[in-house]
Amino acid sequence: MYDFISGKVAQTSPAHVVIECNGLGFFVNISLNTYSNLKDKKEVMLFVHENIREDAYNLFGFASQDERELFRHLISVSGIGCNTARMMMSSMQCDELKVAIVSGNVDQLKGIKGIGLKTAQRIVVELKDKMGKEPVDKKLFAQQDNTVREEALSALVMLGFARAASQKAIEKIVITQPDCSVEALIKLALKML
Repeated sequence: MYDFISGKVAQTSPAHVVIECNGLGFFVNISLNTYSNLKDKKEVMLFVHENIREDAYNLFGFASQDERELFRHLISVSGIGCNTARMMMSSMQCDELKVAIVSGNVDQLKGIKGIGLKTAQRIVVELKDKMGKEPVDKKLFAQQDNTVREEALSALVMLGFARAASQKAIEKIVITQPDCSVEALIKLALKML
């Protein structure tokens, strides 16, 4: 029913924002990616998804229509609710999540809190074809099978760091420095962990 909401930011946290619009305060659930886009803004416009249940009426807000579309794809998978989808979108950038699904990277999806092997497999099976038709950042897709990333990840895991945290650190580094060597990638990741 609602497509977007715009107004003054009355309150904000990493999990929600309260937007004042014509004297009403709307409590909108957001992902960490959306939260990072809202920082230091006094007025915002968020695309919304309504989740109406018997016992609750929730709004979920997104900085872009692509982000909202990804959220809607995720909640279409059986076993994935709105909060799980929001957790997934908070754990990875939208393009990274799309690449993981389209390329069938179950291990990367399993690294997200609350996502087990069967759920990760179900996400890939149900969304791979749907999302394969949508445009994805080709630079991220090309890096998906990068052996440098895999070697750095396995080295960090062998050093005793958590796989999910190590993977997230490596992905952040690779986005800004795609031609990084294994050694440099490990050193930079160690500074982040």
